[in-house]
Amino acid sequence: MKKILFAAAVASVFSGCTSVETTTVASSEVVASGGEAVAVIQAECIGLSAIFHLVDIVPADLDIVVNKLLVKEAKDMGATKIELKSASTTPRHGIFALFGGIIGFPASSASGIAVK
Repeated sequence: MKKILFAAAVASVFSGCTSVETTTVASSEVVASGGEAVAVIQAECIGLSAIFHLVDIVPADLDIVVNKLLVKEAKDMGATKIELKSASTTPRHGIFALFGGIIGFPASSASGIAVK
């Protein structure tokens, strides 16, 4: 039983954590410059890195959040593109690398409006 719990804990740590929240909106009430608004989407990802963010065990960067989470969810909802409203990620270079320590948890997030 202890081996199963340990294996489950290790698997969950190495899988990272992603979250995508959506809400549909009426195009008459939300203005989007690229077309007709379909939904508002927010995506977040927390990864795992080691040795001052030099080794990515579970990557979490803007490419993953924007392309693999935000755009994929918009396409699944029937939208053709995203009007990106905000995007942020944990700084990993320079003085910010010191915050990575032995084990670090970099985070990235993005939000936008799905447009048809």
